Amino acid sequence: MHRAQLNINRFCANLMCMNAQKKAQLNDWSDIHFAYQVARLGTLSAAAEALDVHHSTVLRRIDALEKRLKARLFHRHARGYTPTDAGKLLFKVAINTQEAFDLLMGQIAGADEQLTGTLVITSVETLSSEILPIIAEFQRIHPEIRIEYVADPRIFRLEHGEAHISIRPGAEPKDPDYIVQHLRTTASALFASREYLNRFGRFKGLDQLEKHRFISSLRPLRNIPFMVWLEDNVPANQIYCRTSDFTAMQSAVTCGIGIAPLSYTAAIKEAGLIQITDFLTEWQSDLWLVTHRDVHRTAKVQAFNTLLKQRLRNN
Repeated sequence: MHRAQLNINRFCANLMCMNAQKKAQLNDWSDIHFAYQVARLGTLSAAAEALDVHHSTVLRRIDALEKRLKARLFHRHARGYTPTDAGKLLFKVAINTQEAFDLLMGQIAGADEQLTGTLVITSVETLSSEILPIIAEFQRIHPEIRIEYVADPRIFRLEHGEAHISIRPGAEPKDPDYIVQHLRTTASALFASREYLNRFGRFKGLDQLEKHRFISSLRPLRNIPFMVWLEDNVPANQIYCRTSDFTAMQSAVTCGIGIAPLSYTAAIKEAGLIQITDFLTEWQSDLWLVTHRDVHRTAKVQAFNTLLKQRLRNN
């Protein structure tokens, strides 16, 4: 076998068989990148200028790389450096790696500005009838964005990437990494159906709850003011139905099962519901738009947030 081919085979074996410690010493592409620049530009000084380092640093990195690979990568002569056969083999791979790396960096740099990909939005079921038409309008404007809409009482952890955008009623989120914007304040009151009132009589006031049946939630919702009142003021033996979410609670009221506090925006959409108390200031609930600071300024989040604020604040 030709001696040059033997040297190439030996070089390949050394390159493929480097153990983890040697790979760590290779510094994950950095030394190869230095050598690649010398091969591309032909001299230490030109490579040093391109890399913004001293030429002695380039020489030291090349010497160390050749020592670890047990192969000479360059012929050194008065005009500069030219690759050996082993060097040509390495730099053939290096140029492909560099091109792929440049392409990747370009894609990453532009990813946040592209109106494509998936946008994950979370809210509560009661708001779905308002949010879904906005999502439909948004996709007509930006058809390349796919939406994952999750209506769930659970508060998603944006810092863990569970969602990009959260639209939540209740107390203002306090996480320092969240960007929190106020959308609106919603009035609430007690509602009942006509059929319920015919069966159990007129509701006389918040201080006269006897003989009436109420509907509540399966779990405590202490971030919702009217739910705090309900749990603190209505005896447990007067709560005849508990539901998993406010949509089911509203349906239960419509069916005549009992009385429940409902937001004005939800109640007006249900025919047959009768408002039996005034809207109370202390029952007002705030609606918040929440994003994590790491994704807040991405193009698709900003585009959806802008449309959402226009539509919900106008309602």
